[in-house]
Amino acid sequence: MASSAFPVVRNIVRKCCSRPIYQPFRLKSSTSAASSSSSEIRPGETIYTDEHFQLRDSLRKVIEKDINPHVDEWEAAGQFPAHEVFKKLGDAGFLGVTKPTEYGGLGLDFSYSIALAEELGGINCGAIPMAVGVQTDMATPALATFGSDRVKREFLTPSITGDKVSCLGVSEVGGGSDVASIQTKAVKKGGDYVINGGKMWTTNGFQADWMCLLANTSDGPPHMNKSLICLPMDAKGITLAKRIDKLGMRSSDTAQVFFDDVHVPQEYIIGEEGMGFTYQMVQFQCERMFAAAAAILPLQAIIKETIEYTRSRKAFGQPILNNQSVHFTLAELETEVELIKSLLYRTVALYIQGNDVTKLASMCKLKVGRLSREVTDKCLQYWGGMGFTNDVLISRFYRDFRLLSIGGGADEVMLNIICKYMDTLPKPPKLKPKA
Repeated sequence: MASSAFPVVRNIVRKCCSRPIYQPFRLKSSTSAASSSSSEIRPGETIYTDEHFQLRDSLRKVIEKDINPHVDEWEAAGQFPAHEVFKKLGDAGFLGVTKPTEYGGLGLDFSYSIALAEELGGINCGAIPMAVGVQTDMATPALATFGSDRVKREFLTPSITGDKVSCLGVSEVGGGSDVASIQTKAVKKGGDYVINGGKMWTTNGFQADWMCLLANTSDGPPHMNKSLICLPMDAKGITLAKRIDKLGMRSSDTAQVFFDDVHVPQEYIIGEEGMGFTYQMVQFQCERMFAAAAAILPLQAIIKETIEYTRSRKAFGQPILNNQSVHFTLAELETEVELIKSLLYRTVALYIQGNDVTKLASMCKLKVGRLSREVTDKCLQYWGGMGFTNDVLISRFYRDFRLLSIGGGADEVMLNIICKYMDTLPKPPKLKPKA
């Protein structure tokens, strides 16, 4: 592969394959702890090893060299070159860290995907990390786990190398967070599925080569009649509506997609027919952990920049930072970010050990969405009028991060899931038998 980052990635894989990938966190002895300063403790060492940090360092170089210098230009254009960016990431080995090695992946555990998601947060906008996350942790997990060898070689391998861009087709005009209510149908005819319907809020939609499509493949119960299908986006009968910029996310690439008698081979199904809802629910857990991880660096950066700005900006004869309400608020926000990290790392550790983390992943998603709104809103207030211009990063993330409480399941859906696991949801009333 062409990128200079790939030899580093290859060495990491070689080291990881020679020992257990995940090392449970153990407290250091009192002697070693006393002899170590806090500056020597690397953030995230509860789940991260030196190999994780080496991987992050390599990704950071790609971001600094090939992505961040162009973000302002892509924001102005309203779109980023997904094929160009994904190819660079694929060549460097960053698009398939958890995927099977026989299809071009690195075969590492999910903690490595989370490490990269964190580092993607170093990109100076919210749209591009989200687009990469669609490729790595939203459209491809079910394919990698349940797909046949044919569909993996046709769709997964080129997605790992960055030669194909993927998108996820779940949300519809009448069914966003209510996945069970989708109306798109895929009916068997000959050896094909014939697809009719449409999808909304499709990230990467205008540049995608294929879609991981959730569609109704039977008339059975709504949780058992759906299937995931690999859908080539150049298939006849697909129409893309005018791009919709999610809440003004200028470099996002979001489309409304319509299907009119679109034919795809039945072999393009992922796993078993009728299991699509279940597969998608599992896939959502990866998405929600990814979303939480990708928000950490921007939240930290926003707080840091706000500290620097309020220290230099004076009002009524003193720096704004000197006001107790300001530095106390920033201290509380910093504490909340650390709590999010701890919850996320615990969730990931349990996940890679094979546990059901639906409740914890939903909590991560709920809290990071709300905290992102709180951090950007409170920090922007301290920037005054300057915070509401396009010249500062806080303004961009104030705009972009509002999506975190909506996309991938709204806050209310997360609360509903948590309540189910707490067994606190009201039971539906029993129908009285007719006389």
